[in-house]
Amino acid sequence: MESSQQHEGSSSYYAVIFTSTRTEGDNGYGLMADRMAELASRQPGYIGVDSVRDASGAGITVSYWESLEAIRNWKANEAHLVAQEKGKQDWYKHYSVKICKVEREYGSQER
Repeated sequence: MESSQQHEGSSSYYAVIFTSTRTEGDNGYGLMADRMAELASRQPGYIGVDSVRDASGAGITVSYWESLEAIRNWKANEAHLVAQEKGKQDWYKHYSVKICKVEREYGSQER
């Protein structure tokens, strides 16, 4: 599991939950995914990301954002728009996006 979620404090923030099932083969997906992760991390309002994918191609990526405006700006990013189209055409059998407000966060520290 990749994780770079770095939110601290008690104020609320937003999560974009992207679930997907991949098509067979890479078809440039790995390079684009790395590029999108780097680009997203430089977007104003970006907090972090958690992402997993299993051997069958099912995956979930949760990105964290300070505001709905930051999410809209990321969705409208030109390079991200290209990746979204490529995903619809070549990389995903199925995908779903959910946007949620995170009111509270808690957990344990790694040992």
